[in-house]
Amino acid sequence: MGERILVLVRHGESEWNLKNLFTGWRDVGLTEKGIREAQAAGRRLKAQGLRFDVAFTSALVRAQHSLDLMLDELAQKNIPVLRDQALNERDYGDLSGLNKDDARAKWGADQVHVWRRSYDVAPPGGESLKDTAARVLPYYIEEILPRVLRGENVLVSAHGNSLRALIMVLERLSPREIVARELATGAPQIYRLNPDATVAEKQDLAA
Repeated sequence: MGERILVLVRHGESEWNLKNLFTGWRDVGLTEKGIREAQAAGRRLKAQGLRFDVAFTSALVRAQHSLDLMLDELAQKNIPVLRDQALNERDYGDLSGLNKDDARAKWGADQVHVWRRSYDVAPPGGESLKDTAARVLPYYIEEILPRVLRGENVLVSAHGNSLRALIMVLERLSPREIVARELATGAPQIYRLNPDATVAEKQDLAA
């Protein structure tokens, strides 16, 4: 039996992160900085001596490209990669593609703050973090967790909010605690799980 290792990584900086736009399910690429962040994440994982059995990512190119770059650095391009929109970023609905400052001008800073930082209030036409968790967690329980518990080392390249949904469960955080959690781009979080799926140890490989 292996160590039951689960590694979560938010994709590198995207073009719309740089432009301060709500991205959600819009498919945008990585910036040069984002490429470097993903490569650096791969090197940090390699320095830990980690070998992965399988990787999971979303249906969005910024997460997939980040994963490819990490696997390149790890020299582990031959492992199975499973892609599913269950791991997509939170859908920001009518906010998608808008500059965050423009959104504040349109709806007011307080309302935009509620949409961004509440657990269960969704923006118009979009998802709340609670909605995001409702699709991420069943996929985790059915597809990802069983592999970890069998002793496989699993790498997940996804998004700030889809990963928050997982971290909320792994670290047993409240809705208030999880919406305050910031996830840096390209910063691996290593979890070693107990046989009952609780966390035995967490290691943050942020730069």
